[in-house]
Amino acid sequence: MARRQEGAPGKEARHAAILQALGTDPTVRISTLAARFGVSGETVRRDIEALSARGAVRRTYGGASVTHAGVQPDFRAREAMAGAERARIGAAAAALVEPGAVLMVDAGSTTARLARALAARGTGVTLLTNSLAVVSAAGEADGLRVLVAPGEFYAVERALYGAETTAFLTRFSADIAFIGASGLTVEGPSDAESRAVWVKRAMLERAPRRVLLLDSGKFGHAYFERVADLSALTDLVTDAPPPPPLAAALERAGVAVHLAKDV
Repeated sequence: MARRQEGAPGKEARHAAILQALGTDPTVRISTLAARFGVSGETVRRDIEALSARGAVRRTYGGASVTHAGVQPDFRAREAMAGAERARIGAAAAALVEPGAVLMVDAGSTTARLARALAARGTGVTLLTNSLAVVSAAGEADGLRVLVAPGEFYAVERALYGAETTAFLTRFSADIAFIGASGLTVEGPSDAESRAVWVKRAMLERAPRRVLLLDSGKFGHAYFERVADLSALTDLVTDAPPPPPLAAALERAGVAVHLAKDV
């Protein structure tokens, strides 16, 4: 059995790197990845098979490609992608929150980073969420009041969805709604999961300030269902400047762009 070369990344690090590479290029080749990681082609092939089994990538002849518009990596896979960028985005988003605010926070790996940042800052706020990852990230931090929406548990996203979820949210008003998305184009944010889209829309309707948290690897990618027009957002928190066409569309829609690296 082939042994991993000294200094080569481990399996989890390779998986994260493959997913991150597909965030900027729709296809990757086994030979390129093997040379990059310093491992055998067979090792990379097994990595791609494992990611494919989780629905994170689509196997192709000699490599892997992004999945279809109706499929995105599961929560665990997304947690491994762009970790530093997502942490900075979460911290930058937390800096927008004033003590005493009421927040709606939807399910996602980046919104969970927001909850961690709020807990670390000790900001006294109320969180309404459908995400068990957000609940877990908030922990027992002093000053954080957490209300969890009811619904049907969806293990892939570690979240609750359904008619009861959206009905619960309509009972409340919030100061800020924080949502994530699978992708962002000039047409607006989109998501692979319709059940998640319905919750995002419900949250956007309940707050005057509506903030999208999104890492730059998702720019230019459109998924199954559009959440809303760009004009439905007031802010975008991201880790790098959007490409010119998207930046122009955001400006026309009146969306303020906050770069996490500036925080």
